[in-house]
Amino acid sequence: MFKKINYLFVTMLGIGSLSRIPGSIASLATTIILFIFFNFFNFSPNVILFFIILIFFISIYAINKFIEGKENKDPKEVVIDELIGQSIPICLYEVAHTQPKEVNEVLTTYFLMFILFRVFDITKPYPVSYYDKNFKNGFGVIMDDVCAGFYVVLSLICFMVLTTYLI
Repeated sequence: MFKKINYLFVTMLGIGSLSRIPGSIASLATTIILFIFFNFFNFSPNVILFFIILIFFISIYAINKFIEGKENKDPKEVVIDELIGQSIPICLYEVAHTQPKEVNEVLTTYFLMFILFRVFDITKPYPVSYYDKNFKNGFGVIMDDVCAGFYVVLSLICFMVLTTYLI
């Protein structure tokens, strides 16, 4: 029973079992779910951030259990790390933008965050690559996505600063 629940958790209810681009689909699902939570149900970004941090710690254990005895320590089925990494820029955006926003602005920003996250997660610039190569456990699986999420945040901050000086 625990194995089945753990499988559903680390694969985001089976998304990781899809034959094509499970990581991208998990990231897109996360983006859509967070859009609904923040823009239709008006969830507090701080509450969601708390749950993401909780999922981070649970995921380290769950992924370690899932990969136990497997040769591949970062199997494509494990996509809970995409949920964590994709959630970071979205939650931080919502924390920083508490005033009412136009839906088009939010959709554009979420789409940009999704694309940037996928680029950083796939290309793995340093330190994303460091965690991917040097930690063959649940911590490494998650931390490369956490770093990719923070790269998205850094990119958006740089963009905002540059546009302030150019406009």
